[in-house]
Amino acid sequence: MPRVPGLRSPHARVGRIVLFGRTLDKIRLEARGELPQEYRENLGEGRPLLFDGRCCRFLGVPYEALRARALEGGCDEEILAWAEARGTARTDEECAAWNRYMTKIGWRDDRSETVRERSRLYGFEGAPVETIFEVLDVDEGKPPGGTRSWEEPQVRVIVVMGVSGCGKTTLAQALAQAAGWEFLEADLLHPAANVAKMAAGAPLDDADRAPWLAAVRASIDDRLARGGRVTVACSALRESYRRVLAPDPGPVRFVHLRGSFSLIEARLASRSGHFMGPALLGSQFEALEEPVNALASDASLPTSVLVDRIRGTLQI
Repeated sequence: MPRVPGLRSPHARVGRIVLFGRTLDKIRLEARGELPQEYRENLGEGRPLLFDGRCCRFLGVPYEALRARALEGGCDEEILAWAEARGTARTDEECAAWNRYMTKIGWRDDRSETVRERSRLYGFEGAPVETIFEVLDVDEGKPPGGTRSWEEPQVRVIVVMGVSGCGKTTLAQALAQAAGWEFLEADLLHPAANVAKMAAGAPLDDADRAPWLAAVRASIDDRLARGGRVTVACSALRESYRRVLAPDPGPVRFVHLRGSFSLIEARLASRSGHFMGPALLGSQFEALEEPVNALASDASLPTSVLVDRIRGTLQI
């Protein structure tokens, strides 16, 4: 299979467990009509050995209930907290055992022949592939062994998003300071032509935003490659923009800073020295596509309250 944008490795961990994030990704992709047919055939609890069913049985929640909750919206950690509260209480030891067992299926067990057969079928015999998880990774274009380190920090990028004037920069800077992370202001990466256009009161179009989003993504990737963790202040108004910023949702979380039009308008009116003026606020709200996988936060709350809530929810 080619790489499926927005579908993370089964090794990627949310909270205390592996596989859960991938299960959520498939639910969201299927709802948008973007999950390939080969994956749609294996959704849910249709067969005992399917990973979706295993994950739901471990958590003690029906798949259809999990699907409904995921499509209501919220970040991965919020949905996992819902599942843990509704389903079977699991200890840290049970979660560790789940991780060890699931990540080793196919290694010297009754599924080893399946791993060998799929390796032959998919044409990657000779690659260091020993488990079903690794079969999935390599088949989807990820490097062999490149996603095994699930013990690494799970969330490494937080993108604080929303319309201009909602307080993205203030919150992202405060988060970075509290967590000891780097901070990235996406507005500083706009090409000069974009700045001039907005300063003149004209909204940007997708062609204008393309080089800017690419520059923000490159800056995020550079920090990840150096082992860093970063908070980013970026409007990221449309789903297509967020996919550019986070093609692999594993290490990235979006925080949507939401506020009423009147609140944001008042903030913009009192702000000076910024190229984005109040005249463009209407176009910002028109462009905004509410994210279904973000931690929604009230822009009217004090920054310190928001920081504490975000850090507690995302465990940073």
